[in-house]
Amino acid sequence: MGAREEVSIDIAASPATVYGLVSDLPRMGEWSPECVKCEWQGGATTAAPGAKFKGHNRIGARRWSTTGHIVTADAGHELAFEVTSVGGLKVAKWGYVIEPAGDGSSSSSSKVTEYTEDQRGAIMHVLGLLATGVRDRGGHNREGMQATLERIKVVAEKG
Repeated sequence: MGAREEVSIDIAASPATVYGLVSDLPRMGEWSPECVKCEWQGGATTAAPGAKFKGHNRIGARRWSTTGHIVTADAGHELAFEVTSVGGLKVAKWGYVIEPAGDGSSSSSSKVTEYTEDQRGAIMHVLGLLATGVRDRGGHNREGMQATLERIKVVAEKG
């Protein structure tokens, strides 16, 4: 397994509210600076283990698609999915861990950690660089996760 990157943020909203946002994958394009949109596949309509989706991504003029499947869907606590590329080549595992913020005594505030685990092999390292133009994938992902969480925070805190 490759490197793990993660970013955390406190959000003045319940874990259930935050989970509702991050698990609504068709809205991912609203939060992510790289993912333009996600579409459920194979009849899936919600985040559940095994549900599949297609992700459409963009950096500048570069565009590519990936296939994802949900591996963890624990409402109010954690969402995780694995992403593959052409031919089923592994790309990454992405996830959100949601916990009550502070001492945990309030259900109206959450600590949200977004993480990614690089699962690319040698071929995907080369193909990924060609497709995205990103050399420092870890740094790029940390910046993207920070932007994603800040956007989710704005929407969650508005109610």
